[in-house]
Amino acid sequence: MRKGPEEGFILLFRPRQSRRVGLAVALLAGALIAASSAAGQTTDTTTTTPEPGAPAGAPPVPTGVATILPGGKASVPAGAPYSVARAIKAANKIHRRTYIWGGGHRSFKAKGYDCSGAVSYVLHAAGLLGSPLVSGQLASWGSAGLGSWITVYANRTHTYMVIAGLRYDTSPLGEWLNQGRGPRWRYTLRTGTGFAVRHWDGL
Repeated sequence: MRKGPEEGFILLFRPRQSRRVGLAVALLAGALIAASSAAGQTTDTTTTTPEPGAPAGAPPVPTGVATILPGGKASVPAGAPYSVARAIKAANKIHRRTYIWGGGHRSFKAKGYDCSGAVSYVLHAAGLLGSPLVSGQLASWGSAGLGSWITVYANRTHTYMVIAGLRYDTSPLGEWLNQGRGPRWRYTLRTGTGFAVRHWDGL
């Protein structure tokens, strides 16, 4: 080692020493890269990001998510179970029907529907309900908790559902584009606060 004019100290190595030093530096760099990669990993590298506007505690949205088409009806996502496809098609069939209080209670077929009539109609088409139920009864339908494909929210005064990530509701509450009352695919989700949350096992 000798002192240079401006650099301070300069290290001088013979050719063999230079090769050894270069090899040592390369090994050290490789070890540091491997260590940093290992430090950034955990036993489970899968993370789940909730969908914007999804209810608190919502499960991961299924791979195939329905979308609202230009006419206001919903698409059937690829890979949706048969009963889910039936539910979406049924909801599309009564989409934009008139809101009639008590509509759909005596029979699944009606000129118009209220909240429980619309939800009952869709569940029946999916093969998940035998006869129409009022909203208070739907609060005990199926099993407690969120479904992966279909979730029903119900209390004594109102009910609505979420199918393949889309809200189907007779109420425009919380919707940025007010489509009025009656069975509609809504552009926003609701928090579900104050509602019993129900699903059908396997869906």
